[in-house]
Amino acid sequence: METKRIVRSRDERLIAGVAGGLAAYLNIDPLYVRLGFIVLALAQGLGLLVYVVLWLLLPNEGSLSNDTRSQVQENISEMQSSAEDLVDRVRSIFNH
Repeated sequence: METKRIVRSRDERLIAGVAGGLAAYLNIDPLYVRLGFIVLALAQGLGLLVYVVLWLLLPNEGSLSNDTRSQVQENISEMQSSAEDLVDRVRSIFNH
């Protein structure tokens, strides 16, 4: 029997796939998980902190790495790339 594990979704991804992955694990609609993160974020930023920690620790769906250290390094690189993309999008909005 295969063990079910929480991974970040590649299909249900708005930011990093955390909500999509949790929703798939819990077998619920990702919208409910996203709303939960928003509610927690409004409660002194807890949702944002939990989201970032899960983004850091959860592997991508289909990831072959079983080494936690290399997985975290891969996730940090992805976070940096996402932040750079966001900065580029914001700059392009203000440059037009």
